[in-house]
Amino acid sequence: MSYSKIIAPISLTLAIFITSCSESKTSQCQKLITTVNQGISLIDTKKGQQVSTSLQLSKDLHNTTKSLEKLKLKDPQLTEYQNKFVKIFDKLSQSIAKASKALGDTKTAEASVPGRITIKNARKQIDATLTTAANTAGKDLDNLGKELNTYCSQPK
Repeated sequence: MSYSKIIAPISLTLAIFITSCSESKTSQCQKLITTVNQGISLIDTKKGQQVSTSLQLSKDLHNTTKSLEKLKLKDPQLTEYQNKFVKIFDKLSQSIAKASKALGDTKTAEASVPGRITIKNARKQIDATLTTAANTAGKDLDNLGKELNTYCSQPK
C-alpha cells in the first residue's frame, strides 16, 4: 500500500478545509460595507427629524461604532478602513451627544435675560457642533467609502 495515495487526498482535504474556514476578502468587505451602510442609513433617516431625536441618534451611532469594532477582519487593509470608520462614527456620535446636551440646556433655561443668553449660546453651540461634525463626517465617509469600494472591487 502506498502512503502517497493516502497523503495526497488528506492534504487536499486539509487545504480545502483551511481555505473554507478563512474568510475571503469579498466576505470581509461585505461585512464592513454592510455595517457602515447601517450607520449611514441612521444619519440619512434621522437628519430631517427634530433635534430632540439627536440623543437617540447619538446612541444609535455609538452602537454602530461598537458593531464596527466587533468585526473580526483578517485583511490588514480592511482592518485599517475599519479603524477609520470607527473614529468617524465615534466622533459624530460624540458631537451629536454634545449638541443634544446643549439642546437640553435650552429647555431648562429660565424665562429671563440670563436664560435667553443661555439659549442663544446653546443654539450657537448646537449649530457649530452639528455643522462642523456633519460636514467633516460627510466628507470623511464619502472619501473613505470610495477608497473601500475601490479596494474591495480589486481582485485578490
